[in-house]
Amino acid sequence: MLREHRSREKLIQYYKQYIQGGQIDPNVHPWVAKSWAISRRLGIGRETMDTSNRLPREEFQALQEKHREAIDCLAALSEEIQEFFQENNLSLLLIDADCRVLKSYSLPFYQKTPGEIEGARVGVEEVGTSSISVCYAEQGPFLMFGPEMWVKECQAGNACSAPVLLQGSLAYIITLVSVDEESDREAGCNAMVALLLTLRRALERQLEERIQLAAAAAILDATPFAVYHVMPGGEVAYANRLGRSRLAGIGAQSEGGLQRNLADVVMNYQHTPIYKGFHGVPSYNKECTWITQKKTYEDITTVVPLGRDADEEVESVVVVSMPIEDLRTLVAHAAGYTAKYSLSSMVGESAVFAAVRAKAGRVAKNKNHVLLQGESGTGKQRMAHGIHQGSPRAAGPLIVLRCGDSASELLEQELFGTVRGADASHPGRLELASGGTLFLDEIEKLPLGVARALAAALSTGKVRRIGDTVARDIDVRIIAACDSDLKRLVERGLFDETLYTLLAKSVIRIPALRSRKEDIPLLARHIANELAAQHQMERKTLTAEAEEKLQAYDWPGNIKQLQSVLEYAFFNTQGSTIGPEAILLMGDVRPDSKWKEDKEIFVKAWKAAGGNVSRLANLLNVSRVTLYRYLKKYGLGRNG
Repeated sequence: MLREHRSREKLIQYYKQYIQGGQIDPNVHPWVAKSWAISRRLGIGRETMDTSNRLPREEFQALQEKHREAIDCLAALSEEIQEFFQENNLSLLLIDADCRVLKSYSLPFYQKTPGEIEGARVGVEEVGTSSISVCYAEQGPFLMFGPEMWVKECQAGNACSAPVLLQGSLAYIITLVSVDEESDREAGCNAMVALLLTLRRALERQLEERIQLAAAAAILDATPFAVYHVMPGGEVAYANRLGRSRLAGIGAQSEGGLQRNLADVVMNYQHTPIYKGFHGVPSYNKECTWITQKKTYEDITTVVPLGRDADEEVESVVVVSMPIEDLRTLVAHAAGYTAKYSLSSMVGESAVFAAVRAKAGRVAKNKNHVLLQGESGTGKQRMAHGIHQGSPRAAGPLIVLRCGDSASELLEQELFGTVRGADASHPGRLELASGGTLFLDEIEKLPLGVARALAAALSTGKVRRIGDTVARDIDVRIIAACDSDLKRLVERGLFDETLYTLLAKSVIRIPALRSRKEDIPLLARHIANELAAQHQMERKTLTAEAEEKLQAYDWPGNIKQLQSVLEYAFFNTQGSTIGPEAILLMGDVRPDSKWKEDKEIFVKAWKAAGGNVSRLANLLNVSRVTLYRYLKKYGLGRNG
């Protein structure tokens, strides 16, 4: 960049020699020589600078706005040295990566007014050889003496240009131009070069910092945490997007965006981790309650004290906070508490089933709780998944609770949560499902007391954990499944009427498989294909005789039983074709309690399941533990 001072007369002679005879003197700088050759080949005019390629006004204004940060940064950097520019007849230019002049600062560039030069392209294709074109071509700073420039009107003074590199790529070029021959003095050239390199580095640093700050702000706005920078006394100096939303929610942010002091808004401020942070006490992932006039919030909060002054006082704290309900939603998704099936995955073309599926699609869109009624094994759980996935709550969790699996007391704790001491508080399924759906299977087995408490929680939108006095907000949609007629249970006093009324606003009755036998071949093929995909095995097809055998059966266990029968056939068939001999049916054995008293019926079912406990458990809709008890009772061995 700092070139040896050259005799102006000799440089003029080298230029004339090339223009007149096309001969490059060995003393011509190789970058200049290469640029001269390009200028000559392009036929660039040598008398005056061509600025006729300026952008139209509106287009240029849009370009300036795109680069506003760089324009304003360089203006601020050069503001204090305007007097130096004037005393030394210097002009400063900011040029974009396409060699178009974005801004002309200080004195006119090459005696052009800013209106003439701004918006013009000054690459080698327009003005020939210049410090700008050489800097652009070589991607490095370059000082060019006046006689080396292609256009004669630019040869009075000298110019130097330097690339502004951001993240390793050319973003801008800044150029300093002298407009008289006084700058030929070596000291003047060196000062101009030093000033340009200083401006270049300062501009790079400022723009890089702004890029980093913008990236940091984007990252912080995208994070699922509320992030704050809080000053002593509770003033919020910074908040990310979620933080600003939370501040607005508690009344700590006015319409104009001004943030109120947290100590004036959070009623228990002196008992929060923030207050303790200013006393030098950090907190990490601490459960915290924020009490405000509008609402009580529960967060998982981290507070980190920053810096200490001469008096050992904490200067500020950084707060990272996440609403517990948001954390539960993240955990629910990470744990797979999402819908695994859509309504379109429910196979069937019969008129009766198509009508039910269409109704489920409509019900999914409304806000009502849903009651699914139908025999065991008809696909109520899959339909619950489909309704959740087709609802506005699809992004929220889908939590499942089977009401017949636990004793009354345990079921109540599962549903509402429990508090066991100061540091042991656990949310229930209602809280975990907040923002999404809670699927209650076998709801007819819900004890009356628990059902009444559930109805109250759904009506008020609040839940209290067992042993706690704090009421927590919930936003849950219930999808309940029942094998029997829930209305008749209400009439007999066996189910809570208030809860039934809440659930019965949208009732879907799922037909038994025997009432839509035309769907059986389609269902069978679908199940066989699913098994092949799940276990990464070759697909198997059913013969027409096998499908006829399936279609002729009444299926007391419905689709669940069909699934078990096909699983046995699929895994016990050699080759890719499933024939009727592989279809083992249970005859007149139904998944009711008769097999518990009649050994003959149980043995018949045991044989139909191929001696496999898991398959028989599915066929009879009971747990494996229960089956082991009856296997022992009837003296049968295990095989599953």
